[in-house]
Amino acid sequence: MLDGFAQALAEASWGMTPAQRTKWVCGQARVQGFDLCGVVEAGVYDELERLPEWIGRGYAGEMNYLRDARRGDPRQVLNGARSVIVTALNYNTRAPYSTEVPASSGDEAPRGWVSCYAWGDDYHEVVGKKLDALLRGMRAEFAEPFEARAYVDTGPIVERVAAKHAGLGWLAKNTCLINEHAGSWLFLGVIITTLELAPTLAPEEPPAADLCGNCRLCLDACPTQAFPAPYVLDATRCISYLTIELRGAIPEELRPAMGRAVIGCDICQDVCPWNSPRRAPVTRLAAFEPRQFAAIDEDGKAKIENGKSLLAPELEWLASLTQEDFSGVFRGSAVKRAKWRGLVRNACVALGNSSIARDSGAYRRALLLLSRLADADDALIAEHARWALARLALQGLLPSAPL
Repeated sequence: MLDGFAQALAEASWGMTPAQRTKWVCGQARVQGFDLCGVVEAGVYDELERLPEWIGRGYAGEMNYLRDARRGDPRQVLNGARSVIVTALNYNTRAPYSTEVPASSGDEAPRGWVSCYAWGDDYHEVVGKKLDALLRGMRAEFAEPFEARAYVDTGPIVERVAAKHAGLGWLAKNTCLINEHAGSWLFLGVIITTLELAPTLAPEEPPAADLCGNCRLCLDACPTQAFPAPYVLDATRCISYLTIELRGAIPEELRPAMGRAVIGCDICQDVCPWNSPRRAPVTRLAAFEPRQFAAIDEDGKAKIENGKSLLAPELEWLASLTQEDFSGVFRGSAVKRAKWRGLVRNACVALGNSSIARDSGAYRRALLLLSRLADADDALIAEHARWALARLALQGLLPSAPL
């Protein structure tokens, strides 16, 4: 039997209106550290009706999980679903953007680029823990029984579309969600629930206005021309897809345009005026800062090794990692999504696109490393290493390399 206080609390929570519940949920989301929170009724959103056409054009590539029919209607994800709670967590750091860090040249050790979303701890875990805490709070606060499922890029739901209709921002020409005050450096998480909550937007209130205007910076900056039209992404040309989702060989015609990218790409967000360093807020979470990797010196003291960071990491280091090294270095990191052979494949391409002075030690090490990888048992890695050797030969930086 409930004591007096618990009984009163239960009766109060049963008496809460949907609007009061939404206010509580959004307030508690802030307590958990989320920067934004909104609620939308579970249903079919206009953008999702165009998803089959987008997939039919082949723009999804090998991402077969996007073909899940439940993505077209959140109510198919959870029986009796009424509401979708959408949260956003800022991951922008004070580190420079990729467009602010010049590529290595001359006798410098060539460096790659890891998208800033993967610099720190795995966002699936960071955001997931916050969603779990929010959900525990809801179960404690609301006496009414309800079902709920939480997802962070792990469920059959298009988070950015739900976020738009929950009032968190607009869908930009690069297809990212942009918030007028927070920009687009946002990790999204959702909770689909049978609990009745009031939508953040009033019944006749439209989502946030599209403030992209006539700007084309993101479209024009894309190295691989992955946007066939504004608001349309051909994922099969996107560097993020090529370096993370694609498991096989990277199309040769796209490799030169990939530059130094080894995990993801930030360019279309880097150039966005809404993400200008002068206006974009910075995360308070140390978990999203670039990882630094320490080595133990002769005195048994840990020290940070030069180049052993996920901010512009040395390509020689990445390409020389073993499967065991990879598993240890990227434990608890979103980089592991690309898998070991994918990362080494990508590092080979980036080495092929680098500029290395013939008389430098970096040149000699790159030649030896790529030659070794060209003879690897893994056919995928070997082919990309041979391409890199040939690419450097075409640039006049290495002697002719056999294909």
